[in-house]
Amino acid sequence: MIIINMHFSLAKCFLVMFFSSLHRRRFYLLTLILVSLTTTLTAAKAEEVNVYSYRQPFLVKPMFDKFTADTGIKVNTVFAKSGLVQRLTSEGANSPADLIFTADIGRLDAALQAGVTQKVDSAVLDNNIPAEFRDPSGHWFGLTNRARIIVTARGVEGLDGIRRYEDLANPEYKGRICTRSGKHNYMVALTASIIAHSGEQAAKDWLTGVKNNLARKPQGNDRAQVKAIAQGECDVAIINSYYMGAMMTNEEQAPWADAVNIVFPNQQDRGTHMNISGMSLTKSAPNKENAIKLMEFLAGNIAQKMYAEMNFEYPANPDIPWSGLVESWGKFNHDTLPLADIASFRTRASKMADEVGFDG
Repeated sequence: MIIINMHFSLAKCFLVMFFSSLHRRRFYLLTLILVSLTTTLTAAKAEEVNVYSYRQPFLVKPMFDKFTADTGIKVNTVFAKSGLVQRLTSEGANSPADLIFTADIGRLDAALQAGVTQKVDSAVLDNNIPAEFRDPSGHWFGLTNRARIIVTARGVEGLDGIRRYEDLANPEYKGRICTRSGKHNYMVALTASIIAHSGEQAAKDWLTGVKNNLARKPQGNDRAQVKAIAQGECDVAIINSYYMGAMMTNEEQAPWADAVNIVFPNQQDRGTHMNISGMSLTKSAPNKENAIKLMEFLAGNIAQKMYAEMNFEYPANPDIPWSGLVESWGKFNHDTLPLADIASFRTRASKMADEVGFDG
């Protein structure tokens, strides 16, 4: 902008000298043309949105490309596995980022608590995203949902009694359960949901019971738990639902998925725990108007349907149908307790995993 203003000043001096003999109205006309050109160049430069994303590029790029095709607004993405909130904090008011994307309520809440987001007032977002999947103060919004399901080994006796998360703490399942780290965001969110519903002591008793029933030390990602069941290392695991779709459509991993049954827990009481992928507008967004346009596009019918078909996730917008594969897993009741309430217990849930020695 400084360069453009410098060019404008030089051009104005040149016009004064060169056109001094012309009628004053002509000089004004040329000045207006130059100002108009400067404004146009500045506006054209601003037709972009900058995204900091924890979500892998292939999961979001198709939606970004469609947005650009429809609006002409370019979406620039910086991907990282960690550290984006710290980067935003370090950059402060000079940050180029407009939006932050993440795949877990924990990271959305962390960005909010770090003070690097701002409120968005949008009737489109409020209408398309259910209240339990958005921040009540408007600082984050869910885009997709994933159920935290239980998977059990097919053809193995003694597993029919698993209907609730709480059942995993029963002594009869000693040595039969596999999980990832108790301090991973997905497990922390599940533990936080149990605290929110049942209180700290009940959650601690549950976490202790699950630890006592582990077949091995917590390790690997969610797919690794299903692989362990297929290889006979354990009989039960807790995973995010979309991993089932990813494995079913992967030639190498399809046999792992075929080795398990899907259980949607707690259907007779609070419903299955849900987590989200979501987005926040950054505090210093330089392209705020375009960023909100992208947020509203992603919550709309076109992008929500793309999410559902491509990523094996549940669209946050309840009016959008699930993909055929996801539909085949069956309908279920989900926990409607706001994720903002659950997120408030994240710190306690993480400490609890250490207190019971879950990963030890």
